[in-house]
Amino acid sequence: MLVGGVISLLVVVLTSVARTDDGPAPARWTLAAASPRAAVSAATGAAPGEPAGAAEVVDSGPAPLHASTEWVARVASATGIAAVAVRAYAAATLTLARDSPRCRVGWTTLAGIGAVESGHGTHAGAVLLDDGRPSVPVIGPALDGSNGTAPIRASPQDIAWTQDPTWAHAVGPMQFLPSTWRRWASDGDGDGVSDPNDLDDAALAAGRYLCASGGNLASGAGWHLAVASYNHDDSYVALVLATADRYAGLAS
Repeated sequence: MLVGGVISLLVVVLTSVARTDDGPAPARWTLAAASPRAAVSAATGAAPGEPAGAAEVVDSGPAPLHASTEWVARVASATGIAAVAVRAYAAATLTLARDSPRCRVGWTTLAGIGAVESGHGTHAGAVLLDDGRPSVPVIGPALDGSNGTAPIRASPQDIAWTQDPTWAHAVGPMQFLPSTWRRWASDGDGDGVSDPNDLDDAALAAGRYLCASGGNLASGAGWHLAVASYNHDDSYVALVLATADRYAGLAS
């Protein structure tokens, strides 16, 4: 988490294998702008069939799903989130609604985490490019034991991402450790590449982590457990909740 110099460390626990073929006949799905604050007290997440703020998409088989360009543009305008980031969060939510329907993670929750972690990939003046990658790589501070972080030594494979041969760093818009990314990498845009610096990929991986940690984010307990597992700090959970809830209100 790139807020106040504190970094959140996560372990992603599922992976995605995307296909690019057309698959079976299309099926309709919808994406709702659900409020995480309502989630904590009652129900949360986005699932097929929810009408509020719905965006039609086409299910083209096991490849990632995508929200309509019209919905993405409307939500981006309403929330101030770059369209490419809205696209990534929506695609992850819809894909998980298909692949893990009991989870019900909402795009607003992913957006709340993305905002807190890196400003949707815009940390330190970066701009999120059309391919989902920041113009300047988002690299967290060295995990050298300072600022309340546990010291984590870099592995030789980390250097290509962090340029630091000594200490590990979290990387990308959703702030993954390279070691965890190598194990649980996801391909959120179906381009055949899994890259933690690509928000399309990172959002799907983060969503899968939340689903595995919280089980059912339609319950308050599940939502809190999922987000707290991303970062155990209560203030982090509260900030994600407030940010995600604000996005839900703006997008409704």
